[in-house]
Amino acid sequence: MAVTKSKSKRSKKSAKQSQVETPSLSIKEQLAQKRKATKARKELISTLTTVTVVSLFAGLLAFLVVGIKTAVPVVLGIIVMSLSYKYPLMGLIAFLVYVPFGGTITYYIGNSPILQLAKDAFYIPALIAIWQACRRQKLPLIFPPAIRTPFFILLGVCLLTLLFVNGAQQFSPPDLGPFKQAPNEIPLGMGILGLKVLIGYLPLIACVYYLMKDKKDFLFISRLQVVLILVCCALGIVQFLLLRIGICEGTRNATGDALFKATLEARCYFGGALVYSPDEGMIRLPGTFVAPWQWAWFLISSTFLAFATGFSDPSIIWRLISLGSMAGIFINAVISGQRIALALVPVCFVILLVLTGQIGNLKRFIPIGVGLAFLLGIAMASNPAVVQERINSFSSRWEASPPQDFIVQQFEDSLGSSNNILGNGLGRATNSARTLGSTRLIETYYPKLLYEVGIVGTLGFLALVTTITVAAFKTYRSIKNRNFRTYAAALWVFILFISYNTYYYPLDVDPVAVYYWFFAGILFKLPDIDKQERENADSPQKNQKKGLQLKFL
Repeated sequence: MAVTKSKSKRSKKSAKQSQVETPSLSIKEQLAQKRKATKARKELISTLTTVTVVSLFAGLLAFLVVGIKTAVPVVLGIIVMSLSYKYPLMGLIAFLVYVPFGGTITYYIGNSPILQLAKDAFYIPALIAIWQACRRQKLPLIFPPAIRTPFFILLGVCLLTLLFVNGAQQFSPPDLGPFKQAPNEIPLGMGILGLKVLIGYLPLIACVYYLMKDKKDFLFISRLQVVLILVCCALGIVQFLLLRIGICEGTRNATGDALFKATLEARCYFGGALVYSPDEGMIRLPGTFVAPWQWAWFLISSTFLAFATGFSDPSIIWRLISLGSMAGIFINAVISGQRIALALVPVCFVILLVLTGQIGNLKRFIPIGVGLAFLLGIAMASNPAVVQERINSFSSRWEASPPQDFIVQQFEDSLGSSNNILGNGLGRATNSARTLGSTRLIETYYPKLLYEVGIVGTLGFLALVTTITVAAFKTYRSIKNRNFRTYAAALWVFILFISYNTYYYPLDVDPVAVYYWFFAGILFKLPDIDKQERENADSPQKNQKKGLQLKFL
């Protein structure tokens, strides 16, 4: 009874302390906040009205000239770009939300190469707004400062390749001899697109750093990503079930080579091309993405992000939601048919446990570990044939073509394919540039760089990602708060893994091409948020500075 009374006294005391620590606003401050909110609401209404009128007018012109299929994207494009420019933080959040659903949206609207770049309608206007604010306030757009030198070296090498290699291909194409027609290519366009794919999303680091103000923004973004993972994984499971029960036919009734090739004709409601020939032991599902291997790398990268929130979020509810996301990732790694996901998802999870130190945090590790093992056990027990087929497929693939031998072969081929120190041209091995000219399929990342920008450009890129990795490690080690430190540790391991991974080319396409730079920005912001929280705890009645920010925010 005495213990109960002492506990109630302590709870009352802590409640009183929290009331003291939360200073009430004066009447003047309350009126200032109301005026600010009213002004923001009027600006939003005015912006929406203007943008709607302009977009509808442009859409009407497009409808009269071209048709409805062009008019709708024009209207949506103007609205999205205008609002992303006016509200860059919301633009980047919408960009983050769009990335995992881009493949599904693309094929619902219509299969066009232009639609593959639709996500940049969120990113580029927000980037322009932030760049303008940085110029006014004399803040660097390339952040952190440590990466500026390797970035400009890499940019210089890439511009030399663009000018002297892609430019020469554009204005002085090789003589193919008599009776041979020159291919219809745009080498400079390929080079510009290749440069955009290579380092076009690097400014996301600074964008996220400047836009994310405090702990509230950080928790919102981290939790939003967990929800996106959960939704995408649920849709991936639904896609598998629709194929399994026969609502979607897949490729099960195809003949010959079509049984083993991903096609859009076999598409099942979400995502793009897929293969579903269970009688042949061939299943490759795309989830919500354009291609199956993009789905695999979404699952791999999401392992790091769901793990980060699962072990660091202060709310037990969100830790449980993260557990559900991780379970969805593991289940999809099995049913999607992607060997690389089946191999790397559990390996990455174990590496995270070790490198972040969470394997020793029994209080959080045991509930999550036991819960995850329980859910996985149910999934595997209900689909034993699927699990066995994936294991057999993985082992047979490894025996037929070991990854290390495949990577060495690709390096040798790239080294023997060019006598030019600047490479064969930007975009020449970039899949998204194939509509602008002939490209070469190179399925490993650094041999692909070697082929495009030569040995100097490859070393420049290695220097850049090494600098980012080292800066990320130092940043993670500087954080004092345990939860922030755990999240930062998971992001550092993610950056380390992607920086030096050369198997396939995840840094070239969604979602890793976005997540790598976006979450690096979050990692570099965490020390500022950590400092804010400690200062607010020491002196809650003072208005603390919220780190380096742009004034228009």
